[in-house]
Amino acid sequence: MNQGTLFDIKRYAIHDGPGIRTTLFFKGCPLRCWWCHNPEGIASEPELILKPNRCLDDCDLCLAGCPEKALSKPDGRIRVDRDRCRVLGRCAEACPTEALEVVGETRTVDEVMREVRKDRIFYERSGGGVTFSGGEPLQQIEFLAALLEECRKDNLHTVVDTSGHAPYERLEGIRDAVDLFFYDLKHMDPAKHREMTGVSNEVILDNLRRLAETDSRIQIRVPVVTGVNDNIDHTRRMAEFLASLPVIRDISLLPFHSMGSQKYKNLDISCPNPDAEPPSEDTMAGMRAVLEDRGFRVRIGG
Repeated sequence: MNQGTLFDIKRYAIHDGPGIRTTLFFKGCPLRCWWCHNPEGIASEPELILKPNRCLDDCDLCLAGCPEKALSKPDGRIRVDRDRCRVLGRCAEACPTEALEVVGETRTVDEVMREVRKDRIFYERSGGGVTFSGGEPLQQIEFLAALLEECRKDNLHTVVDTSGHAPYERLEGIRDAVDLFFYDLKHMDPAKHREMTGVSNEVILDNLRRLAETDSRIQIRVPVVTGVNDNIDHTRRMAEFLASLPVIRDISLLPFHSMGSQKYKNLDISCPNPDAEPPSEDTMAGMRAVLEDRGFRVRIGG
């Protein structure tokens, strides 16, 4: 497919793979993780974000700009009627402070690659490249495959950050064009995984086994959430599973943070786990020790 939907392009990224990178955030994800910090990447279609702290008290320009009359100001604050809003973006165009923003834009492969190639010199000097994140890149597999092919033609290093929840054929079809997979591993128990993400982990674990058997380069990334997957027994279970796979030696433990909580409010979405807390340093150190005892190279953070 020559086009797809992105919700962000982040240049000069330094936590999304080796070197300086451009990270492309694909819109659409099959999971509903309690700790998701990119809720604007869940839905596949464009959405309207309202940042009320940027609104001007005496400004009504956005109301006049909306042909669907989906905006109102009943109590002096802008409200969005999500049922009426068709995300045309005219309100955002009329807003002088960018309090309204349409997140999600259809881009062609050529358009995206023009952005990517602007920073080629930084990739070459730092050993960086392009990272495909989300949302879930495998949701738009044809768009992803076309971009990976262009990156391969340009000899650009590529990272695909995935939950692994997709038909294995999608991974199989792109793996030769991917230099490094960031593979999320959230919980080893299928029922607990379903409770926390909306899907079982059976496909995810099976895909990881099959991908590891191909000698693809894989780095495991574990979002660590207090009370969810931060205990030592679960860490040992995870270590045992990963130790049974070939190739895998690198694990990143990613402490939960609450920076995405405001995004839920801006989208009028209920935060699934509003009371989640970051894990303690002692907890992270204990998990790291368990994994290092099994021979893995472990880092804390992206």
